[in-house]
Amino acid sequence: MNDVREFLSKISGNDYIDSSLYSRFSVKRGLRNADGTGVLVGLTRIGDVHGYIMDEGERVPVEGKLYYRGIDVEHITAAAAGEGRFSFEETVYLLMFGVLPSREQLERFCTLMGENRSLPENFAEDSIMKAPSRDIMNKLGRSVLTLYSYDADPENLSPENVLRQCIELIARFPTIAAYSYMAKKHYYDHESLIIHQPPASCQSAETILSLIRPDQQFTRLEAEILDLALTLHAEHGGGNNSTFAVHLVSSAATDTYAAITAGINSLKGFKHGGANIKVMGMMEDIKQGVKQWDNQGEVADYLERILKGEVYDHSGLIYGQGHAVYTKSDPRAVLLRNKAAVLAEKKNLTDEFNLYRLIEALSPEVFKKTKGAEKHICANVDFYSGFVYKMLGIPSELYTPLFAVSRVAGWCAHRLEEIIAGNRIIRPAYKCVQPRLAYIPLEKR
Repeated sequence: MNDVREFLSKISGNDYIDSSLYSRFSVKRGLRNADGTGVLVGLTRIGDVHGYIMDEGERVPVEGKLYYRGIDVEHITAAAAGEGRFSFEETVYLLMFGVLPSREQLERFCTLMGENRSLPENFAEDSIMKAPSRDIMNKLGRSVLTLYSYDADPENLSPENVLRQCIELIARFPTIAAYSYMAKKHYYDHESLIIHQPPASCQSAETILSLIRPDQQFTRLEAEILDLALTLHAEHGGGNNSTFAVHLVSSAATDTYAAITAGINSLKGFKHGGANIKVMGMMEDIKQGVKQWDNQGEVADYLERILKGEVYDHSGLIYGQGHAVYTKSDPRAVLLRNKAAVLAEKKNLTDEFNLYRLIEALSPEVFKKTKGAEKHICANVDFYSGFVYKMLGIPSELYTPLFAVSRVAGWCAHRLEEIIAGNRIIRPAYKCVQPRLAYIPLEKR
């Protein structure tokens, strides 16, 4: 152990880089410009995240918009709700093929998805049950890599073959996530093992609820709100960390399973897909620390303590507030919040929902007061998604995997775009700031 500590001390010193060097060499840390905007590294036709406009070199806040293939996601979800149908499968079709499906095309696509829900023969027993994981994202990634071995043509990078692989993966993600969770419950939590066959006729939201509930029962409202969450998480432009990871790895001409696993590994992080778990932990802390949930002063005081790093995880962050692109509003948070209000009333959780609303309303002013900054912040989708999943009775271990179940649609669309339009390996530059050193012979060290 002493040897390990010695090595760690060397690593800490040798890997330190003076922060002033980033400015000196004009390094865009995190691929961000000095004003917080993202460095333009590619072009896409798949998704557009609109959160501000540039006016004479300055960012001007606007209400957030999210477009899938040029179509406002609010219009997609509103149309589906108005017709009493789900929107996720329509969204997947739009992202993959670039056009909205006719009713007949949508029905055929849903049938195709349903036919591919089941895993290859013996896959669940050999890959999932015999090698369970405490972390479902870890198991999801390993399972996707294992599917390579069940593919008769895994290395074929033609758009036709990659499209086949993508549709199979999108359809199978709910089954893999559900089975991985059930295996975790059985082998690590010592509960009964319950495995359901995925219903071929169900939409993705219905499939998920059916697979993770022992009695397979759920209400229409529960399926609708989960379908909305899946639709809103399906795509978010080419620059988000996990999608960029898929672009990056795909540009090296690797196989589909390796590329999609890169997206999973990125999404697993707390700074990306794992953020809603941090929100839920923070909310539990607030519920314990604030006696009167409807007292604005008491809630504001506690939020200030969070920002000062005095409570919760001492990070100084109000999780679920603020976004890299959105300024005035995150359209995903707005849509999910509106649906959450209905579900909260049904579940007798209106008081807790009102606490979320109060935190959302107070956070910008508390942030300004505590940090002295003029930065515009708004609630992001992670602020409400965990609460929605909680109301649906979905265990926290599945929060981030559900994000992956949805976002794999965007990853696959971007992988195809990279294969068809990219044609050049992504290779940014790093400036080496290590001084040149002479080699010292072993006996003289």
